[in-house]
Amino acid sequence: MTLTFESLHPTFVAEVSPVDLRTVSDRDTLEQIRAGMDRYAILVFRDQAFSGREQVEFAQRFDGQLHARTGAAAITRNRFGNEALTDISNVDEGGELLESNDRRRQYLLGNRLWHTDASFQDPPGRYSMLYSVVVPPVPADTEFADMRTAYDALTDDMKAQLEGLRAQHSIAYSRSTLGFEFSEKESETLKGAVHPLVRSLPNGRKSLYLASHAGRVFGLPDTEGRALIEELIAHATQRQFVYTHRWRLHDLVMWDDRCTMHRGTEFDDLRWKRDVQRATVCDVANTCEQAGIEIAAA
Repeated sequence: MTLTFESLHPTFVAEVSPVDLRTVSDRDTLEQIRAGMDRYAILVFRDQAFSGREQVEFAQRFDGQLHARTGAAAITRNRFGNEALTDISNVDEGGELLESNDRRRQYLLGNRLWHTDASFQDPPGRYSMLYSVVVPPVPADTEFADMRTAYDALTDDMKAQLEGLRAQHSIAYSRSTLGFEFSEKESETLKGAVHPLVRSLPNGRKSLYLASHAGRVFGLPDTEGRALIEELIAHATQRQFVYTHRWRLHDLVMWDDRCTMHRGTEFDDLRWKRDVQRATVCDVANTCEQAGIEIAAA
């Protein structure tokens, strides 16, 4: 099967020619998709028909080990009965809208912050695959930022300043900025992880590696480190670096967490149902122990 890739943004993102990912298993087609990810960082597949099991099976065929240690797992039981399939929806087990004061809803509001999946884990995420089961009749978009091009656009002085810097990522930190609090027991499972502010990708390019989860830069005072992170996020989310995905029913969007950020946009989630589910595969381990850094508790 020969795939075609239609560019959707000047620097990243492409829509892939019609293909049923449920049946893709041959090496050649999978390698074409991997090459597309290497070039575009985000691929859009229309008109898929995944069950949860089929989505997980495709993610495993594509790239192996799946992440199953999500932040949501610390506060609630998985609606699908499989922690490798992350629930990013505003509905409960019966398909009804979550109430305004439901902790699950309050936790999910954090997805409106710029982030990259599983950066608070070690290993972090490599590829995420989000599938739309129910799409509301109003815009409920996802915005993506191209962190490769954002890095390229930095001044030489800033690139030199960032060289070698590492940040602590904690989902407890990012959620606390919105007023959400984890219990002591929940926090025990969310210690966090340390990653470089600049990542070198297998294709030779460099990328900023940022998230709202990043709250501390090692080697800098906390206030200076957080100001640097906010400055870099503001830089990376300028409009020329951002693609807005307007969801259609049964879209699957796959992105490279190593070189993109994303966030969900606001919509009336107390009125309209939005049911989406995500599988994320693990990146090669870059452990805190290897880095010689002891991370603080969340």
